[in-house]
Amino acid sequence: MEILPYAGSLLLGVFLASIAQAMLKYAARRRQGSWFRMYWNPWVIGAYIILFGTTFLAIYAYRGISLSMGAVLESTSYIYVTFWGYRLFREKVNRRKILALCLIVSGIAVFSLWG
Repeated sequence: MEILPYAGSLLLGVFLASIAQAMLKYAARRRQGSWFRMYWNPWVIGAYIILFGTTFLAIYAYRGISLSMGAVLESTSYIYVTFWGYRLFREKVNRRKILALCLIVSGIAVFSLWG
């Protein structure tokens, strides 16, 4: 069984989920006039629609990949979220974060080669 389409759909879902998380953070940082507007604005609604769609990507992906591989591929979210935090919100990326991301990438490589 070819696993590439399944792994690709999970990676796409993880990437889209990281975008949705950035959208939620952007919405949380903006001043909303009321409780209702805090949850019913285009950023929040759009983010939840994306997250809903990623659920179907994950369902499809787990038809062709193992649960252990799925967990490894989902760990790429740390890379995406760090990138969005740095790029969009000007969050600091220090040595500890870079080391942690290197360990994550190393773990993904080890699992991919010998897992």
